[in-house]
Amino acid sequence: MPSVPSFRKPASSQSLTKAPVDSAIVDCAVYVDGKRLPGEFTHSAALAEVQSRGEGFVWVGLREPSEKVMEEVAGTFGLHPLAVEDAVRAQQRPKLEQYDDVLVTVMRTVTHLEHDMHKVSEIVQTGEIMVFTADQFVVSVRHGEHSGLSGVRRQLEGNPDQLRLGSAAVLHAIVDYVVDCYVETAGALEADVDAMEEEVFTPGTRLAIEPIYQLKREVVEMRRAVIPLAVPLQGLASSNLGLPKEVRRYMRDVADHHTAVVEQVNEFNESLSALIAVALAQVGVQQNTDMRKISAWAAVAAVPTMIAGIYGMNFTHMPELRFVWGYPVVIVVMLVICAGLLVVFHRSDWL
Repeated sequence: MPSVPSFRKPASSQSLTKAPVDSAIVDCAVYVDGKRLPGEFTHSAALAEVQSRGEGFVWVGLREPSEKVMEEVAGTFGLHPLAVEDAVRAQQRPKLEQYDDVLVTVMRTVTHLEHDMHKVSEIVQTGEIMVFTADQFVVSVRHGEHSGLSGVRRQLEGNPDQLRLGSAAVLHAIVDYVVDCYVETAGALEADVDAMEEEVFTPGTRLAIEPIYQLKREVVEMRRAVIPLAVPLQGLASSNLGLPKEVRRYMRDVADHHTAVVEQVNEFNESLSALIAVALAQVGVQQNTDMRKISAWAAVAAVPTMIAGIYGMNFTHMPELRFVWGYPVVIVVMLVICAGLLVVFHRSDWL
């Protein structure tokens, strides 16, 4: 990859030990020959150190930076204004762009949240990581509570051989971390889908359909985060961007993992669509069963209602009104008819 333009002025030697003071700057370090230089640096002092040595690179980590902070960082590293605007606003689709000597990679992060399967709640939480990469620096900007990169930095610092590959090794490590999160989240979602399938197909289960809709919505949200990254990964694995050959090999491995996750997510989506169809069919069957029960009890209740209605008309000349055994006979007749209807409905599985 081309080097950073030479028009940048190195910071004074007094600023080399000045620590970053803005809370948006999580960490700023200089790496030379696979090792982190001791001391703390501002982003401008770190770049000046790299330029004065003529080797190594800077890695600046930012978390939800303000527009002012991002403009300061952009001024130091010569970042394109359009990419800087995307970094502040976030909510971008995964993409890969190149502005002169700077490679810009945007990725959506996902994580699985603990939840009650029978309640409508958030299951998949998304965030964003944007990485600016050049020969002499890496600027990573993250949005979201779960997308921390401190573990990635520690892992890289424990592997000097990988860090010697330069700033491209950091880009690979971040991309690999994001895809690993996809794999982990897909595994957790698979358990959710399996549990939902088991409950839906368990005889006698009355499962509300809202949790299935919620799970499908979360799977759709994960699809929107995961699937668009396929094209950027293909670009990173190609030789068009000038990444080191060894890094491109690692990128191809990450792309393979990403493809497996995409297939899983598509399977989840299809399975949940089938579950929704089954659940709707179950709801229809249950409603039919309930209606049959209601109709059966209404028919049973209609018999005494009809007989009582006839004898409640209060006509003077009714043949059974003066019959001594009329009342008990009518009661017995109503009970016999109702009992007969109950037997018939029970044998027909209406009750």
